[in-house]
Amino acid sequence: MRWRIAVALVLSPFVSGRGVAQGSLAEVAERVRQAWLVHDVQGVVGQSSSVVLQIPGADPSAPVDRAQAIELLRRHLRAGAERGLRVSAVREVEPGRGYAELDRRYVVAGTSDERRETIFLGFRKPGQEWMLSELRSAP
Repeated sequence: MRWRIAVALVLSPFVSGRGVAQGSLAEVAERVRQAWLVHDVQGVVGQSSSVVLQIPGADPSAPVDRAQAIELLRRHLRAGAERGLRVSAVREVEPGRGYAELDRRYVVAGTSDERRETIFLGFRKPGQEWMLSELRSAP
């Protein structure tokens, strides 16, 4: 339990309003990674008003609003326990558009078989801040 408190203290500036939007693209990707590790879905979504999600249980055809993205991610993460998560790539593909890849290792609750997936994060920078615009998972 103490480690959760320590993680919460480390992430508190990030959760309390600065969100995932501050800093360089690499810093934003790292903040999302940290939020994902502790299943802080609000921290993952940040201040984005809508996000395209392509995860089990979500229709990838259109962006969903922030509240719906948070709930869908919460359901997706509830079934798993993280074993490892690392940022494997970060690239700005054009001014104001970038992406990051996370390599995830996890186990489904009630099992011991480790699974892997790649999380693709799309970001836009409409002003001074990077905002999450897409989140896709692939086995």
